[in-house]
Parts: sequence; C-alpha cells; structure tokens
Amino acid sequence: MTTLYATLGVQADATLDEIKLAYRRAAMKWHPDRNPGREAESHAAFQQIRDAYAILSDAEQRQVYDDVFEREMRRWEAEHAAQQAEERQAQEQAKRVAQEHYEKMVAIAMRYADAGHSRDVLFGILLGKDCETELAGQIADSVHALHQSRKAFAESEAVEPADASTARTEIPGSPFEAFWQGLFRFR
Repeated sequence: MTTLYATLGVQADATLDEIKLAYRRAAMKWHPDRNPGREAESHAAFQQIRDAYAILSDAEQRQVYDDVFEREMRRWEAEHAAQQAEERQAQEQAKRVAQEHYEKMVAIAMRYADAGHSRDVLFGILLGKDCETELAGQIADSVHALHQSRKAFAESEAVEPADASTARTEIPGSPFEAFWQGLFRFR
C-alpha cells in the first residue's frame, strides 16, 4: 500500500518545505508534456502527485490523513496478525495429522511384516489404506529392511554355539581373537 508520503518521496515527518520541494520534483518528472508517448501513464501519476500534495500541504487535512492512516494501519496489523496466527495453527494441525497418518501407516506395515509378508505386499496394503505412493514405497522399503535385519540377527543368534569363547576364537587370526582371549583370561 502506497502512502501519500511515498507518492511524493518524503518521510512521514517531513516539513512543509520538504513536501513542496518533493512535489515540484515529482511534478516535473511526471508532467504529461515531459513524457511524450506515455501520456496516459504520466497523467495518472501526475494526478496522484497533485492529490498527495493537496492533502499533505494543508495542516488540517494532513493531520486527519495521519490519524486515519495510523488507525487503519493498526487495524490492518491486528487483522494480519490474527490471520498469520490462524495460518500457523492450520499448518501445525496439518503437521500433526500427517505425523499421525505416518505413524499409523508404519504400524500397519510392521504388523504385516511381522506376519511374514513381502515388501510388495506391504506396499499394496499401504496403498489400500490411502497412503501416497511415494510414502508407501518408503515405508514398505524401510519396514521390510528392518524386518529382514531382525530376522537375520535372530537366525545368527540361534546358530552360535553355547560356548561363546570357542565360537569367537575358532578362526585363527580373527580380529576378535585377542580380545576374547584377554577377556576370558581375567575371569
């Protein structure tokens, strides 16, 4: 929003002499006779400059303008602040809803992965639960990889012999051989 002060190119606390000088400069710059080929544009700008000067050069009219402008700016700022607060609140609500949806989709994928279903089945189930394609793919990949790593870890734990000291030192030159021997030496 352009103020009358901005139209003349002066500050709001400008003196009457500064306003007169700014008016003369702006009027010379935008006078229609000085802008051939741009008469319509210069006429509109010149009219705005004349109107601004007419109000700002009269002390009473300037005071009324300043009071009304200040009151309207406070009202606009209050409305703008309320609107921004509503937008922030709506964004936070949207984030909460998205997080809840994500957590729900992960829980569903985990339940089906624990039941032994493949990545493609997880993906299809998530799509059936109104999950976006990209998100469904990411969740299905992550949950399937997690399930596979848990499964591999459980299998590796089940295969190890009962005596951990022999399991770790059977391979000569193993990086852990010295560690395990030192560990069991102090028992």
